Amino acid sequence: MAENMGPAKYQTVGEFAEAIRAGKRSALARGITLVESRRADHQKQAQELLLALGRKGSDSIRVGITGVPGVGKSTFIEAVGTRLTGQGHKVAVLAVDPTSSRTGGSILGDKTRMVGLANNPDAFVRPSPTSGKLGGVTATTREAMILCEAAGYDVILVETVGTGQSEIQVADMVDFFLLLVLPGAGDELQGIKKGVLELAHMVAVNKAEDDRSLLAKQAVRELKSALKMLVPLNADWQPPVRTCSAINDEGLDTLWEDIEKFASLAKASGAFEEKRKTQTVRWMWDRIEDRLLSDLKTADVVSKLAPDLEARVMEGRTTPALAADRLLEVFYQSQN
Repeated sequence: MAENMGPAKYQTVGEFAEAIRAGKRSALARGITLVESRRADHQKQAQELLLALGRKGSDSIRVGITGVPGVGKSTFIEAVGTRLTGQGHKVAVLAVDPTSSRTGGSILGDKTRMVGLANNPDAFVRPSPTSGKLGGVTATTREAMILCEAAGYDVILVETVGTGQSEIQVADMVDFFLLLVLPGAGDELQGIKKGVLELAHMVAVNKAEDDRSLLAKQAVRELKSALKMLVPLNADWQPPVRTCSAINDEGLDTLWEDIEKFASLAKASGAFEEKRKTQTVRWMWDRIEDRLLSDLKTADVVSKLAPDLEARVMEGRTTPALAADRLLEVFYQSQN
């Protein structure tokens, strides 16, 4: 089944799936490596594995966490994750790293920034490269969440890069979207400009300790005013604005209580399961778009014609729209 995915070999899909269900970390890691692989045979094996595992995870909560670099996402996640494991939860962290344009690999490595959580037996930390995906979200993060849930992790934390690109993708793959901001850094206004604020189910002002406490209170007032001007994502949920300090371990319990309250309300109304279902359909169409774009770019007729059309566009001898139409025309013709 996965003969090239590591030293331990599984003879059947069922054997591989059973090892993941049993909570074997090596099997889970190997499974995620499988879904991340771009090889056609590995992709086929990955989908067989996902089918064998079936649908599981209605008792889990998927939380997306974003914020500008330096807001303290990794410290925050380690503090929250440690508290949750101490309360009996199993926590999986999918930390989406920027991709090196030279090697294509992950260049931050959150295991080095979440040492305590990475060594926690009830936690699983997995950094993965974005592969240039818009918004800092890997195309396989969705499948990785499913594998983690099958392995028994009931809290899935997805950390995004937070570099100012669109975060719509991560908001579409989680149940709850949390925006972290810094006190006094103008992040509340940045959030509005980026459109991230309107996606958030909660905004938390992190690093609200010591001499930053007054700045944090001011940020809370401004954020609350800004949120009142936005249409809530859910009719029965007004996004709260909280302050916290991951370093001093303050405000984290209240924050998580809000997340649990949101999940309870969404499950009671049926919105929780309905969102999960609509997400899977969106994932299908996203996969189609990715596959079509890949097929288009790698087609021989396109790769031969593209350099000339790119040059013509740069020189102003044709328009981008006309060049795009020409590439699509030759691609469709090659498919007949």
